Amino acid sequence: MPMPVETLHAYLIEAFPDAEIAIDDLAGDGDHYKARIVSTAFAGLPRVKQHQLVYAALKGHMGGELHALALETSAPSTTG
Repeated sequence: MPMPVETLHAYLIEAFPDAEIAIDDLAGDGDHYKARIVSTAFAGLPRVKQHQLVYAALKGHMGGELHALALETSAPSTTG
């Protein structure tokens, strides 16, 4: 059974409450998403570790209810 975008967003915002999150359903099937997440939780971490944090936030649903997730993760810009 596919994962509704609202459920995906809920998992992400629970793990990254300060995050700016944008989710696109790439295939219209609830199985293939692209998520852009900007959170202070990613500051100073390599991209692999950032993605591992996202997968952990999905609590084992990756590969089951959620078949594919393309990720863009980053920390907020501190320039200004």
